[in-house]
Amino acid sequence: MQVAVPTETRPGERRVALTPDVVKKLVGGGWEVCIQAGAGAEAAFGDAAYKEAGASIAPDAAATVTGAVLVVQVNAPAPEDVGRLPDGVSILSFFGVAQSEETLRALAAKGATVFSFDLLPRISRAQGMDALSSQATVSGYRAGLSAAEHLAKFFPMFMTAAGTVPPAKVLVMGVGVAGLQAIATARRLGAVVKAYDVRAAAKEEAESLGATFLDLGVSAEGAGGYARELSPEELERQRAALADEVGRSDVVITTAAVPGRQAPVLVTASMVDGMAEGAVIVDMAADQGGNCELTKVGDVVDHNGVHIVGMDNPPSGMPTHASFLFARNVANVLGLMGPEGALTPDWDDEIVAGMCVLRDGKAVAPAAVELLGGGTSGTGGTSGTSGAGGTDGTDGADGTDGTGGAQT
Repeated sequence: MQVAVPTETRPGERRVALTPDVVKKLVGGGWEVCIQAGAGAEAAFGDAAYKEAGASIAPDAAATVTGAVLVVQVNAPAPEDVGRLPDGVSILSFFGVAQSEETLRALAAKGATVFSFDLLPRISRAQGMDALSSQATVSGYRAGLSAAEHLAKFFPMFMTAAGTVPPAKVLVMGVGVAGLQAIATARRLGAVVKAYDVRAAAKEEAESLGATFLDLGVSAEGAGGYARELSPEELERQRAALADEVGRSDVVITTAAVPGRQAPVLVTASMVDGMAEGAVIVDMAADQGGNCELTKVGDVVDHNGVHIVGMDNPPSGMPTHASFLFARNVANVLGLMGPEGALTPDWDDEIVAGMCVLRDGKAVAPAAVELLGGGTSGTGGTSGTSGAGGTDGTDGADGTDGTGGAQT
C-alpha cells in the first residue's frame, strides 16, 4: 500500500510529515512511500535523502497522491486539494474539525477515512503517538527563546565590576507540555520563573523544573487529570489574582490553546497597562485568537512599551526537529494501524476509534457528527483536545481541557 506525503500548503508551514529515516523504516516494513518533490526542503530534508531511504519522488501534488491508500500531512488538506485525492483514501494529520468544515464535507463526499492527532486518547500506550505533545515541546522551547530575544534585558543574573544585574522574572501561565518546556528553557537561560495552572497536579511538575508555583485560590481540577472549564466568576477571580503577578513580571508566556475553540483571554489590556515598559508577553495561542487581549497573530505589538509577541504556528519555526518528532509519531501510529505495510485498523482499539473523524465518509467524532450529522458518534477513547498544533499543546491555565502535565 502506498503512503503519500504532499508538500504542506498552509502559508508559512515548513514542516514535513515524514523524514527520510522514518521513510526507510516504513519501506522496510512493507509500505511504498511517495514524497512530493521539495516537500522536505524547508525542514532540511532533500529529495536525494528520501530516494536513498527508498521513497519515490513525484513532481507535483496530483502525482504524489495518485494511487495512494494513505495520505499523511501535518495539517489538514485545503478544500481545493481534496479534489485530487482518490476516493476512499485515508488521511492522517492534525485535523481541527471546526476550522476545516469545508474540507470535511468534501472528504465525506469522497468516502474518505480521516484520523486526527488532535483526538488521540491520552493513555500510556499512546504516548509514542502523541504528536500534540511532541509539537508542544517545540513550541514551549521556542517561546522561551522568543522571550529572551525580545526582552531588552539579560535573563541570567550577572555580577560585574559595573554592578550586579538581577535575573529576569518570568511567569509561565499553563503548566502542560508546552508550559513545562517554556519553564525549562527560561530556567536554562538563568531566569527566575513562576508558573500558574488551575490544576493542582501541575504544582509538582513545575517545581521539579525549578519554578515557583503560584496558588491563587482558584482550582479547577477535572476528570482524568484535565482541568474543567472555569465559571465566569472563577475566571474573574483568576484574572484579579493574576494582575499583580503579571505586573511584576519581565516576561509572561501564555500557553492555553484549545483546537477548535477560541483561546481564553488570560491577560487583559488593563493587565498589560500594569506592566513595566520593556516587558514582554509571548502568546503561544495567537493562532486561536490569543491569551492576551492585545495579541495579533504573527506580529509584535508595542503597547506603551510592552511588546506582545503573537507566535504564529510555533513548531514551524524549528522545522527540522519538529518534523523529526512528528514523523516518529506517525510511524508509531502506523505501527498500530498497519504493522505489515497495509492499513488494517482495529476499530475495537480505543486509540484507532478515538482518533477517527470520518470512517468511509461517515462522521464518527462528536464534533464531526455535529457539523455533518448522520454519523455514529461516540468512537471511544478519551480524547485530549489540545495542540500543535495547531499549534499543538494545550496547557489548561484557563481551565479548558488542558492536555499537558503528565505527558512530558
